[in-house]
Amino acid sequence: MPSSGYSLRAHAIESLTVIKRPDVPWRVVVRNTAAVVLPLAVGMATGYPQIGLGVAAGALDTMFSDQPGPYRQRMRQLLLASLAAGLAALVGFLIGGQLLPILIATAACGFFGGLLVVFGTDTARVGMTSMILLVITASTPTSLEHAFGGAALIFAGGLLLTSFSLAAWPLQRYWPERLALANVYSGLAALARQQNHDDAEVPALTEAMTTLQQTLLGRHRAHGRAMEAFGVLLELAERIRLELTAMIELHANPAIHGLFRDDAARVLAAIASALEQGESPEQAARALQTLRASEHALLDGGGTLDGLAAHIHALAGQLAAAVRNADWAGSRGELRASAAETRLPKALRSSSALATLRASLTPRSVAFRHAVRMAVCLSVALWVSRLLQLPHGYWLPMTAAIVLRPDFAATFNFGLLRVLGTVLGLVLTTVLLHITPDEPWAHLALMAVLCMAFRYLAGAHYGIAVATLTGTVVILLSFEGVNPGLAVSDRVINTALGCGMALLAYVAWPTWERGRARAALAVMLDAYASYLHALAQPAQTAAHRDTRTAARTARTNAQASIDRMRTEPATPPELLALARALFANGNRLARTAMTLEATLDDLPPLDQAALGRFVEQAAGSLQILASALREQRAADALPDLRAMQRALVGSVRESDDRVAADLLARISDRLVDNINTLAHVMNRSRSDSVPAP
Repeated sequence: MPSSGYSLRAHAIESLTVIKRPDVPWRVVVRNTAAVVLPLAVGMATGYPQIGLGVAAGALDTMFSDQPGPYRQRMRQLLLASLAAGLAALVGFLIGGQLLPILIATAACGFFGGLLVVFGTDTARVGMTSMILLVITASTPTSLEHAFGGAALIFAGGLLLTSFSLAAWPLQRYWPERLALANVYSGLAALARQQNHDDAEVPALTEAMTTLQQTLLGRHRAHGRAMEAFGVLLELAERIRLELTAMIELHANPAIHGLFRDDAARVLAAIASALEQGESPEQAARALQTLRASEHALLDGGGTLDGLAAHIHALAGQLAAAVRNADWAGSRGELRASAAETRLPKALRSSSALATLRASLTPRSVAFRHAVRMAVCLSVALWVSRLLQLPHGYWLPMTAAIVLRPDFAATFNFGLLRVLGTVLGLVLTTVLLHITPDEPWAHLALMAVLCMAFRYLAGAHYGIAVATLTGTVVILLSFEGVNPGLAVSDRVINTALGCGMALLAYVAWPTWERGRARAALAVMLDAYASYLHALAQPAQTAAHRDTRTAARTARTNAQASIDRMRTEPATPPELLALARALFANGNRLARTAMTLEATLDDLPPLDQAALGRFVEQAAGSLQILASALREQRAADALPDLRAMQRALVGSVRESDDRVAADLLARISDRLVDNINTLAHVMNRSRSDSVPAP
């Protein structure tokens, strides 16, 4: 087991050396760059470069709010970012020359902007944009008239970027939803091609299902008949996944099983392609005809199929419904969705924003601590820049606002990459300006290239993106009369100071993930227990879906917590080993629970009440484990699940349906083994004396 220090070093080296595949489509890169460059070009051509500069600055600051997602959600996010940028700029222009008022304003903006992390990354960017605009405009205080004019230009820049982002709305109204569905059906096709059960699922499928749930069922989802068709496809995807799992678990007729799954994979892949392209699923319909022919040939010949026939019929029907709804999914054609509007699962319902903020106003909250750190760090950075009269000193608090994150690893890595990226940007910009003709239009073209590189590479390698951003900002400021050479050197000094202050602010009042990982894992176990409680009532299919969704979300949160803890300094290796073991074995249990749901109809009907009692006891055992994990005590007083499992299997052994009896024996044995393994891992950690965080 590597030490936590090694993990931190390894993570830092990885962040420096690994370049991810860029995931920003070129159309997004081009439209974002156009929103920055075109206003400046028009201003230069008409003799009003200052107006163009203000609009370009507003577009640049709201650029990263242009994120994938439904168009309605994207519009709301961009409008919110534009409004926040304009208001922050107005305050900065008005009171930037008065030290005490601007310090109070930066503290308030830092606190409330930092608190926005409770609403996710996209909303948190709005808070960060506000802080950046506040400290930048505070460096050039002006009169009331000019303050309103400058803030209006920045707001207009955000609106321009919004209009570019939503320009395709009438032509590709449901493209984000279709893409999310296409990713899920591609994952289902890959799952269908897996002929053997290996106690693992297609890794990308779970992530794609989570994204799809959030896209279709999230707080800002669209409405209408097209969304009804999307909702049907979402529900069908869940059912198809369960049917594929059930077919694997039966271990019946491998030849027939394999042939039919190959046909199903071709149908699913064709559906995914049609959804992605926004076309009629003609190829999927042809593949479905082949599958239907195989269905009749395989099943009409007679003979025993050991329970496989029911799943083949069910899967064929679901695939036919998926092909039919794929033809309706989108803005083209008449939408004849047969299901009512998708109901939002409880697990994805969002409470009011005020309730969420009130719940976070406690020192135990990660968001609250981050907000306090941000408020103090931003204000102190601004005060230091004024006290030392640093040239272009607004880069100091601006860097602190960008670098400071809710967790240590992100703050450390962003700080490191930002310093190195700025130095690289200094060299890059100096060389490029030296070889570029000393003409405004040549500099504008160079800025466009650097801006495109920044937008394209921001998700691939933050350090390289910062280098291109350095050049973009320096050239942008040169149109305001700032000497490019001096601007770059000042930026390096202020960036290094800002990164150091952000890291110091985190260390002064840390929120170590090692103190929260147990809670995240306990929430995951509780979510799995709720899933099992729902499965104990076979008729409650809606509860099955809702609790399965909640369990998937809890699993994602636990994985993120472990990843953050892994890169923190001084994380006890024993605690990291415990977290990894609990997470891995929790995944095994989740797959067993999904198999149970998929095969409920195949289990012996002789004693459903006994099966329900057994599953309830298993769920209760999980809740005991979750409580013990939270309280850091031994997991004792567990019911004897193995004895219950033997009694349950014994009660159905004498039935005529031997296949169903064997299926029940396998699933119940796996469930008991999963829970007992979790208990063993926890009790072993107690005997090894894992230190409390």
